[in-house]
Amino acid sequence: MSNEPPDLADQPAVSDSDIAEAGTFLVPATFTGMPPTAQLFWAVVESTGVLVRGFGVVSATRITVGQYQVVFSHDLTRSAYVGSIGLTGSVGASPSGQIAVVGRAGVPNGVFVQTFSGTGVAADRAFHLTISS
Repeated sequence: MSNEPPDLADQPAVSDSDIAEAGTFLVPATFTGMPPTAQLFWAVVESTGVLVRGFGVVSATRITVGQYQVVFSHDLTRSAYVGSIGLTGSVGASPSGQIAVVGRAGVPNGVFVQTFSGTGVAADRAFHLTISS
């Protein structure tokens, strides 16, 4: 198997509409690869819903067992949400668990977070949340 990159001639031709559509959303990159309009927000939240620290975050609230709302200072409707179960400190061992994150219905600058035990039952878990916008 060759370590050479594939020849661009091996790719199907690009249509004029593909080029036009790509240009519509083009934002120039900086030397570090991020577009100048890119923003990164994050939050570290206790299992009780208390906001421990973050950037661009306004508030965090525990709604009920394993459900949280985290509100940021910007509209996040076209953003990417990444969550992970984890302790709020810098050392220790986190309990096992799962997390699901999605935009908060009716709150364009909010994220809805659900946390679960390792067996999939709703459970309060501390978590870390990152938003790429």
